[in-house]
Amino acid sequence: MGWAEHEFETIDLGDPRLNRRAVLLAERLGQKPGASIPGACENWAETAAAYRFLRNEQVSCEDVMAAHRQATVARMREHAVVLCLQDTTELDYNGQATVGLGPLSYEAQRGLLLHPTYVVTPEREPLGVMNAWTWAREFKQGDAPRGGVLESVRWIESYERIAEQASELPGTRHVCIGDRESDMLALLVMARKMDHAADYLVRCQHNRVLPEGGKLWDEVMAGAPLGRIRFEMPAGRGRKARAVEQEVRARRVLLPDRQGGELEVTCLIASEVNAPAGAKPVVWRLLTNRVASTLQDAVELINWYRARWEIELFFLVLKEGCRVERLQLADTERLQTALALYMVIAWRINRLMRLGRTLPDLPADLLFEPDEWRAAFILNKKPVPRQTPPLNTVVRLIAQRGGFLGRKHDGEPGARTIWLGMQEIAVFVEGARYARQLNDG
Repeated sequence: MGWAEHEFETIDLGDPRLNRRAVLLAERLGQKPGASIPGACENWAETAAAYRFLRNEQVSCEDVMAAHRQATVARMREHAVVLCLQDTTELDYNGQATVGLGPLSYEAQRGLLLHPTYVVTPEREPLGVMNAWTWAREFKQGDAPRGGVLESVRWIESYERIAEQASELPGTRHVCIGDRESDMLALLVMARKMDHAADYLVRCQHNRVLPEGGKLWDEVMAGAPLGRIRFEMPAGRGRKARAVEQEVRARRVLLPDRQGGELEVTCLIASEVNAPAGAKPVVWRLLTNRVASTLQDAVELINWYRARWEIELFFLVLKEGCRVERLQLADTERLQTALALYMVIAWRINRLMRLGRTLPDLPADLLFEPDEWRAAFILNKKPVPRQTPPLNTVVRLIAQRGGFLGRKHDGEPGARTIWLGMQEIAVFVEGARYARQLNDG
């Protein structure tokens, strides 16, 4: 059973032929994530069938995601804690004739907004996309406020979905994590209303006034530090990788809830000390319903927040690896269905990368077909083992086809070299299978 057949095992589009087409299309796109739809399909008949599938009125983004969501929940059930990362990203389709696009950051830009909940473990193993909203902003009408759904609503709706799922999995703690955009009182009030079925951990952007006077951040910084932490900050957004040392403080406080009552929250501030000259100090201010009375408690929360990088990596793979912003489809309904498939593919690429690092000795055939892992050895001119090799060995060989050098100081491969290598593997496997068919015939 291939990965797509396994992942979409429970798909139900109302017609077995549509179910099979969804699995085949996911398989093809996953083999060549950076190719166009015609480039990923094996022939014109397959390409035409793919486009018929995407425009079929029986098929929707929700229907396609439902099977993956079930598989995601099954993986979540196996863990004591899961981190539910949510964020919004813009998908730029400017210049395309797709019907139904809306404005982006600039009114003249055209595209869609995507707000997924991407689930990982505290060790950063990707478990899947639990839910996702894709929509177009409405255009402004003169000086009137923009109509349509408020983007802030997506954060609250996502928390509700996470909390509902947490109630169905009582053995798994769900932690809803968001960046500064998620720092809204309505989300904290909703969490209280739902009896904190899911914890929240959000980056704080508002220095709120406290009921007794004074400001939130000043109140926290006035307290004694719990201690210090040290970690390696990865490179990103014009920033070089470097060591970071932070002093950590946390305080339980009451915030006005604008309903005549108060919310009890923990505000945690981790502020960098001894930052290098010319470098901006790394400061994180976090709000959570959880208590952090010790350094160990605080470090756990900080590490959970640091895992938020995984959704940024998910967006990177989706846009640059799967090249979803190059999709050319007639309308946004077809685009959203294609995006559903590509979200699952982006998750799988990240999962291969993380499992190759954290569970290197897993048998490779849990994630790769025999033809695929054998191709990785053949293309790298390595003897093909008789027994199934470890996952990490295969992932590194695939990444080498994508430009990973594999030297001792190179560490483990990243998502980019994996997705590039997978495309070369797919081409080789396709040719090998065709040659086999000729010989058998």
